[in-house]
Amino acid sequence: MTQVIRTLIGEIDRLPGARLFGRVVGVRGLVVEIGGVQGTLSVGDRVCIQTRDARAVSCEVVGFRAGQALLLPFHGLDGVGMGCRAELTESAPMLFPADGWLGRVINAFGEAVDGQGPVPLGERPYPVRARPPPAHKRQRVGGKLDLGVRALNTFLTCCRGQRMGIFAGSGVGKSTILSMLIRHSAAEVVVIGLVGERGREAREFIEDDLGAAGLARSVVVLATSDESPLMRRQAAHATMAVAEFFRDQGRHVLCLMDSVTRFAMAQREISLSAGEPPASKGYTPSVFAELPRLLERAGPGVADTGSITGLFTVLVEGDDHNEPVSDAVRGILDGHVVLDRTIAERGRYPAINVLRSVSRTMPACNTPEQTQLVNAARRIITTYEDMAELIRLGAYRAGSSPEVDAAIHTYPMIEDFLAQSREEATDLATGYDRLRAILESRPQGAAEGDAVPGAG
Repeated sequence: MTQVIRTLIGEIDRLPGARLFGRVVGVRGLVVEIGGVQGTLSVGDRVCIQTRDARAVSCEVVGFRAGQALLLPFHGLDGVGMGCRAELTESAPMLFPADGWLGRVINAFGEAVDGQGPVPLGERPYPVRARPPPAHKRQRVGGKLDLGVRALNTFLTCCRGQRMGIFAGSGVGKSTILSMLIRHSAAEVVVIGLVGERGREAREFIEDDLGAAGLARSVVVLATSDESPLMRRQAAHATMAVAEFFRDQGRHVLCLMDSVTRFAMAQREISLSAGEPPASKGYTPSVFAELPRLLERAGPGVADTGSITGLFTVLVEGDDHNEPVSDAVRGILDGHVVLDRTIAERGRYPAINVLRSVSRTMPACNTPEQTQLVNAARRIITTYEDMAELIRLGAYRAGSSPEVDAAIHTYPMIEDFLAQSREEATDLATGYDRLRAILESRPQGAAEGDAVPGAG
């Protein structure tokens, strides 16, 4: 009798739970309205609509209006009509990352899109929209991370667990500097989020910029520009979920996302569809609430875990570095790298403007000598650029100022130092040694022992 009861209980446990569903009552643009589910749905829930041609369209609840739930689809709405069944799914979106994801390209759902078959699934689920570790339990940022790029290693030193923004207009070299970071950084694992990427350029980036060696230690999360705003937004969160998996294994992860601006644009589309009023330059208030929820997930982990060093590109609209998204992201992150169009136009790549760029972990992570070297080089660049117009016009007379004379001698060498080809790598120690040699050089005709002023 006991065995019969146990068997009966087991059969009951295996029965599916209650299935809640409503019906489509309206479609406006990309927004689907469903009724009959009052009191059972909340924002962020997933709903599956059964179309008239027997397809399933996955949607997300983005708001409510006049007693109806408002849904946006992850894919197209072909086949969706009045009265179609809309069934509520029970589980929150999860990914099951595994070590076998290295070298693969996946979409926002964790599905392979590289034509190499399905990706293996790990044992532990990771929520796509997870909370960052509690602030009081997080470790401090770690030691220096060698990024392999001289300008970053010396003038904008980055530590493990730091979050930096790369701010640039279109065509100024974001992809180039990302490929250098992927190839030359000392991170154990690289997780790359291509959010709203042009479909034509995605394969070129993976094959040419990333390369076989870079891809072997990387996971690429891809959502192209033609995909729905929900897919583009979820791709950004999925990138962080994959990075968190490798961080929890104790690895030091470099997370690169291109771009935060396209994530903000996707969130703007979602918010406007739900009826949220625009605020700053068309961006809705929820955009600026979502940015820290995404970016705060990068950083040091808790004890006995690794870290996520995040570098997030920001596409500066109209080269205005004070536009709303740029301004908000700059306030959240631990530093910013400015790529300057003027520098790119004169052919120096990476086009980093070191005077307008800041790493907030400097100079705490540097030795006093290294700080002195960087400050001296910055003073030389500032002095030369302040006098650049007079120098070009020939209005400056040599010998009028020792500081300007030293800057005229040293500035071209610093420019050569900041320039670096995509295939070239320079480690931290070599970068400081080269900068020291430049600053200790003497102008032609200078007396023995007359070094560049300010070089120490």
